[in-house]
Amino acid sequence: MSQPIVLAYSGGLDTSFLVPWLKEQYQRPIITVTVDTGGIDAATARTLHDRALALGASEHHQIDARADYFEQVLRFLIMGNVRRGQLYPLCVGAERVMQAQTIALMARKLGTGSIAHGCTAAGNDQVRFEVALRTLAPELEIIAPVRDRNFKRQEELDFLQARHLPVPPFGAAYSINRGLWGVSIGGKETLTSQGSIPDDAWVLSRDAFSQPRAPQRHVVHFTQGVPTGLDGVDRSPVEVIEALEALAGPYGIGRGIHLGDTIIGTKGRVAFEAPAAEILLNAHRELEKLVLTGRQQRIKEMLAGPYGDWVHEGQLLDPVCRDIEALFLQSQQRVTGTVNVLLRPGSVFIEGVDSPYSLMAASKGVYGEATGEWTAADALGFSRIVGLTGVFHRRAGERAAEKAKK
Repeated sequence: MSQPIVLAYSGGLDTSFLVPWLKEQYQRPIITVTVDTGGIDAATARTLHDRALALGASEHHQIDARADYFEQVLRFLIMGNVRRGQLYPLCVGAERVMQAQTIALMARKLGTGSIAHGCTAAGNDQVRFEVALRTLAPELEIIAPVRDRNFKRQEELDFLQARHLPVPPFGAAYSINRGLWGVSIGGKETLTSQGSIPDDAWVLSRDAFSQPRAPQRHVVHFTQGVPTGLDGVDRSPVEVIEALEALAGPYGIGRGIHLGDTIIGTKGRVAFEAPAAEILLNAHRELEKLVLTGRQQRIKEMLAGPYGDWVHEGQLLDPVCRDIEALFLQSQQRVTGTVNVLLRPGSVFIEGVDSPYSLMAASKGVYGEATGEWTAADALGFSRIVGLTGVFHRRAGERAAEKAKK
């Protein structure tokens, strides 16, 4: 029997199309592997399994990688308060290295040297997958027909329909990726820079504004920069993220459309829903402000941008990312406490933060009210010294002007 091809299978149109297409073209068994990095409940898992077999896969495997995904990727995105373009929380894409790593291990376990994926030539995922695969398992053959043969979504749809094979929800209209950190949605509206996707295309926040919910208050707990509880109940980070998504998704929190630069240098646009990421990034940022010094915050901000870029570009395995992560980890030693959040349609409001390491509580001074640890004379002297740079700059200009007149 010929060696099987292991297909990274999401259940979307591209990978659904590839099951029968690869089987016909290569005359080899197709084994589908879904790496669960979030967003797959029991019903969805059964649907993915049944659809893969109906499409012609000889086997289907689902691997739960949510905890590993958090440990290897998401905790550092939280610690760094990482967003791309000051907006997009890398809700999908960041998990591709994790998925590539898991699929490479599965291919070795199954004794095959061939891996297939459904990435296109115009997207970021092709780079993320292949950089990771070539780094982790350079001996594996990578098959990428959607990219290399430039299949269009309508062609894939026609191929499946002609063979009376299952077609994924949304058909060729929208490309939807879902993970622990959120959902991304691509469609004809995101191919240009104008306009939004229709309300019924949103996955988590449909009807959030046409049927608004009453505000809700919750408390998020952090331990050394990691979310470890919700509303007084200890939970794992994955459980906190999934609970926040369920709570905040119907409010339309974390909904947006990101316009940015793709890895290959073009401009691209994607709609996204990241309710848990929106809450946790905002909550963590405000807790950090309470317990970190201004210099600590500043140096982290300088590193968060490049780190986010490299994660986005599939370069998570580069050793520079380990160096930045080491600084993030060190910076989080005192980022422990609680954050009070108010969920409202379209936004999360941080009502307050508390921590045993509060720098605000450690000071005897009260901003705008009382000094406590210095005198009025100290304040006057400090103001004079702080202003010296400006005084010298002005004085030098005046002297130069006077000399020019002579």
